[in-house]
Amino acid sequence: MAEAYIIDAVRTPRGIGKVGKGSLAHLHPQHLSATVLGAIRDRNKVDTATIDDVIWGTSSQRGAQGADMGRMAALDAGFDVKASGVTLDRFCGSGITSVALGAAQIMSGMEDCIISGGCEMMSYTSSTADPKNPPMMDAGNLHLREMHPQSQQGCCADAIATLEGIDREAVDRLAVVSQERAKKAMDEGRFDKSVIPVYNRDGSLALDKDEFPRPGTTMESLAGLKTVFNMFWDVPVDDKGTTYGNMIEKKYPQLKGNIQHVHHAGNSSGVVDGAAAILLTSEGYMKKHGLKPRARIVATANMGDDPTLMLNAPVPAAKKVLEKAGMTTDDIDVYEINEAFSVVAEKFIRDLGLNRDKVNINGGAMALGHPIGATGSILIGTALDELERSGGKYGLVTMCAAGGMAPAIIIERLDA
Repeated sequence: MAEAYIIDAVRTPRGIGKVGKGSLAHLHPQHLSATVLGAIRDRNKVDTATIDDVIWGTSSQRGAQGADMGRMAALDAGFDVKASGVTLDRFCGSGITSVALGAAQIMSGMEDCIISGGCEMMSYTSSTADPKNPPMMDAGNLHLREMHPQSQQGCCADAIATLEGIDREAVDRLAVVSQERAKKAMDEGRFDKSVIPVYNRDGSLALDKDEFPRPGTTMESLAGLKTVFNMFWDVPVDDKGTTYGNMIEKKYPQLKGNIQHVHHAGNSSGVVDGAAAILLTSEGYMKKHGLKPRARIVATANMGDDPTLMLNAPVPAAKKVLEKAGMTTDDIDVYEINEAFSVVAEKFIRDLGLNRDKVNINGGAMALGHPIGATGSILIGTALDELERSGGKYGLVTMCAAGGMAPAIIIERLDA
C-alpha cells in the first residue's frame, strides 16, 4: 500500500463565536475556508490544477455553510477549476474524517494530491439554529428516538461524570490546566507555524491570534460559575412532556434523582469560529513537485459507541487505531483528545492510564474553543507542531462526535 504524507498544516486563529463580539463573525464561512486553502497553496507553491480533490468537514450544512463549502471555498480562493471539492459531516469528528478519507484515497492509489480540512462558524450556526428542532434530537425520527434516545450533549457529559464518579473538582482542575497550557503555548509562539492571519475583503486585518482563551482562570474563579446543564435536564422536548433528562434516564434509570451536574461554561468547549487545511500527497507527487513531508499517516479508525451517552467513543477508538498500527499507548508521544467537555478528556486519560504530560500539551478546546467541523484538522496540525517542537515521533488524535462516534488517527513525524 502506498504512503500518504502530510506536507503542511495551517489554521486560522479561533475567533469568539458570537455575532457582534467575535472578530471573524462578520465574515462568510467560504471566505474563512478560502483563507486557509489559499495559505496552504501559497506556502507550498502548489499548482492548484494538480489538486485532485478538496475534502472538507462542516457539520451544520445549511444556509451560508451549505452548498458544498469545499468546492465553493476552493473557487473563492482562486483555485483552478480542475480542483474538485466535496463536503462531509461527521459532526465534531468531521475534520479528522476529512483527513482520513484524503489519506485513504492516496494510499489506495486513486489520487495523488488532496487538501483536507474543515470550517465551522459557530457565530453563524448559533444565530440560525432552530431551538424547536435541536440537531441531536434524531431529526424528529420518533422511531429512532425510541431505539436510541439522543439527548443534549451537556446533559450527556454530566451523566457520564455521574456514572464514572468524576466530580466537579476534577473537571474544573483539568479546565484550569487547559487554560494554563494554552497561555504558555501562545506566549512561547508554539502555534505560530500553523496559525495564519485572516483578512477582511478590503485587506484590513480581521484576526491574527486566538481570542477565546481566558488565561486568568483559576480554581477559585471556576468555583464561582453555576453549572449550566441542570437547566436543560428538565426541559420538555415534545408535547408528551419528555425531557432531555428523561431520554438518558430511560436507558440509565440509576441516574433518576441522582444526577450530579458538574459542567459549566468554564469546563466545556468554547464556542468559536475557525478553519484549518492539511496538504496530503503521495510519494510520487511529493518528489515530482519538490515537496518535503512533515509526517506520514500511520493508521486511521472509526468507532461507534452508545448514542445515548454520546461522548464515550474516544477510548475504544484510540484502542482500535493503536491495534491497527501495532502500537501501545506507551508508543505515543503526543495525544490530542478534544475537550468537548472536561469529562471527555478526564475519562480518556483515566481509562487509558495516560501520562497527563502527554495529553493536550498546549491546551485544548476548553481554553481555545471548538469550531465543530474544523477542530479535528486543527488538532492534527497541533499534534504535528508539538512533535516537531519536542522531538517526539508519534501523535494520536481523536474526539467524540454526536451519535456516539469517534474517529481516530495516528501520525508519524518525519525528519525533513
